[in-house]
Order: sequence, then structure tokens, then C-alpha cells
Amino acid sequence: MAPSSAREKIIHAAMELFWLKGYNSTSIADLLSRTQLNSGSLYHVFPSKQDVLIGVLEAYRDGIEEMLLAPAWGEIDDPIEKIFALLNAYRAMIVESDCAYGCPIGSLALELHEPDLQVRELLAHNFTKWTAAIELCIEAAGKRLPRGVDKVALAQFVLTAMEGGVMQARTHRDVAYFDRTIAQLRAHFDLLQATAKAKA
Repeated sequence: MAPSSAREKIIHAAMELFWLKGYNSTSIADLLSRTQLNSGSLYHVFPSKQDVLIGVLEAYRDGIEEMLLAPAWGEIDDPIEKIFALLNAYRAMIVESDCAYGCPIGSLALELHEPDLQVRELLAHNFTKWTAAIELCIEAAGKRLPRGVDKVALAQFVLTAMEGGVMQARTHRDVAYFDRTIAQLRAHFDLLQATAKAKA
């Protein structure tokens, strides 16, 4: 098997296992079992488990459009509705897993509370790319939102609401906690739009 295809196989398996079990609870044996590779093939591509983690985080970073945004947005053109369609994609993950699993990056960030510099930077970059996509939606909303709205802060607020809602839903095993959080976020956007309209 060519190293490139072995790498893809390992990354895909690690994404699933880190999401389902967490990084610390996933062993090299788990990866070998899931990929059906021998240890020599795995260590040839990734010398250590941490190298696998770095590969996973790079794959999430580089694949945000293909893996997350494009499937969530589909044919939606309205920039504000794109934001809530993305949030609904996370809701679907929560429901499909019976509230056991949520945002893969958020889960890793919580688990790896003292990561090394490279891992921390990759986690941060993943969050930054996520909020950058939301910022573009906010920018595209134009005059529907108040002039001078802090796009960076609003995008970070959306991320914080999503991650907090996911955590609450997982903790309580009840998607209603996520739904209430997103409903409040929707109300905030409605208020912003009403304010902009009143000042137009």
C-alpha cells in the first residue's frame, strides 16, 4: 500500500476514533485494528500517536470547506441562514449520536487542556477558520445588520454558543439544551436585524 493511501486510511480512522473515544483513550492498537494495517506501516507514516493527532488536526483545518461547510450550506444563499444551517449540522451530529458526541475540535480542545505548542496552534487555527467562515456570512449580510457591528466578536459569539450548546447537550444527554442556546442566538440576530432596519 502506498504511503499516501496509508496516510489517508490512518487519518480517517483516527478522526472517527478520536471523536468516538477521545484522543487519550484511543490506542495504537485501536488504530491498527480499524485500519487493518501493521504497526510498521503505521509508524512509517506517523512515528508517534501525537503525529497522528497533528495529521488529524491538519486534515480538519484543510478540509473545512469539503467536510463541513459545503454539506451544511448546500443550496442556501442567505448568509444569515448559512450560519444557522451550519449550527443545524452540529445538531444533527448530536442527535445521530444520541447526545454522546459533538464537535470533534471542541472535544479535542477540552481533552487536551495542556497540549504542546504545535497542537495548540492547530486547534486555534481550526477555530479561527471556523469563525472566519462565519465572519464572511456576517459581511455578506451587509446592511441587514447594524453598521459597525463587530464581525469578529459576533463570529466568536456564534462559535461559543455552538460549543456551549454542544457541551450542555452532551452533559445532559438532551438536545433541548443545544436548541435553547441556538434559539437565543437566533433571537440576537433577529434583534440586530430589527435594529438595522429601524435605523435605515
